[in-house]
Amino acid sequence: MGLFTPTASLKKVTDITPEFLTNLGVDAILLDVDNTLAPPTEKTPYEGVQEWIETIKESGFAVVICSNNFNSRITPFSQSVGLDCVAMSLKPFPFGFNRAKKKLHEKPKSVVVVGDQIFTDVLGANLARMKSILLEPQSEEHGITIWVRRKLEINIRKKLH
Repeated sequence: MGLFTPTASLKKVTDITPEFLTNLGVDAILLDVDNTLAPPTEKTPYEGVQEWIETIKESGFAVVICSNNFNSRITPFSQSVGLDCVAMSLKPFPFGFNRAKKKLHEKPKSVVVVGDQIFTDVLGANLARMKSILLEPQSEEHGITIWVRRKLEINIRKKLH
């Protein structure tokens, strides 16, 4: 299960505290958007997310959004929450993670990827030699590719619990 195993697993992004991140030994966070910060296609974040972002930034952590979604979706969203972004990051390939890491001027070992998908966020973080926090999906998504990925994730998630 190595490449599909996250460093940590939590319910939602607002469960991540500055103390938790310090204990992980990270200085920077790469955040997914859909089902991590906001419902898919929505322009506003989940309740409490904006305050969480401010707390994390005030605690000294660098934060960048790293998403597979299009620029037309991610750039306006990232601007609305006050973060820089890398859109079309091609997760799980390391390219987007590396572009985001360069924006933060960090080494891979000091970066954690936060997202809700094993086959994009966790696998990509492991391929990029970064840490990862796997979250539970917060909203229902539709589409054949997400349905297939969620079905494939079931057994891995069971082993994590």
